Amino acid sequence: MSPLTQTFDHYSQQKRQQQWKHLAILAILLLTLLLSIHSIIIEDTDWQRIGTLEQVLASIGRFAALDFSLIPHLGVPMLETFMMACLGTLLGLFFSLPVAWFGALNVTPSRRLLYPFSRFLMTLSRSIHEMVWALIFVAAVGLGALPGILAIAMRSVGFISKIIAEAIENIDPKPVEAIRAMGGNNFQVMYYGIIPQIKTLVIGTIIFEWDINIRRSAIMGLVGAGGLGLTFFRQMAMYNYGGVTVVILAILTLILLGEIASHYVRKAIN
Repeated sequence: MSPLTQTFDHYSQQKRQQQWKHLAILAILLLTLLLSIHSIIIEDTDWQRIGTLEQVLASIGRFAALDFSLIPHLGVPMLETFMMACLGTLLGLFFSLPVAWFGALNVTPSRRLLYPFSRFLMTLSRSIHEMVWALIFVAAVGLGALPGILAIAMRSVGFISKIIAEAIENIDPKPVEAIRAMGGNNFQVMYYGIIPQIKTLVIGTIIFEWDINIRRSAIMGLVGAGGLGLTFFRQMAMYNYGGVTVVILAILTLILLGEIASHYVRKAIN
């Protein structure tokens, strides 16, 4: 057998092995999907309680009868939801800046203490859902918009600080070295060497997080933290399905306005 034939046979064997490997992985994924559907959807669902297709459509039809009388009462909750997102984002940014600075390996004052502690705070903030944060702050400070603002701020710290910290770690070190060589202090290094390199990314991250926080603030009221979520909860408690749909449309309107605003601001800074 010639070397060329041996090489071709070896290549064909490797290709067949790779194909069988891909088929085995695909079969495992498909089996996992089928088992999940069977155990979660088929066995765990009370199909008798759902009823017939006509009953399901009738239940959905209740939400189609919009309660327009609720519209004049949505102005204040919408404004409250919007302000919760704005204030929560600003407060989250305030907390994020020192966390990001201490959590960036190339500028942190203490690699043994402050760096791992800041990274732990980033992970803790992202690991706990905003609704859980809201429940904690509602229990701590009572009902109203304040616990919603605090919850959004705490949830924002993890994302904003992590992005900023990684941006600081990926900066070009040459401007920083030049400023230090000229005798610049830490503030001058930060202001002239680091901030100009990360400014666009930081602003874009803040706008993106604010956009997300509009969605978060819209559901804060489900745990008593004010805004449109509280109105939504009250309409559900009164079984006013038309009012629920109107609140959902108000939330959608607010989110669309946030999307439009964030799009033009991102476009302006780029």
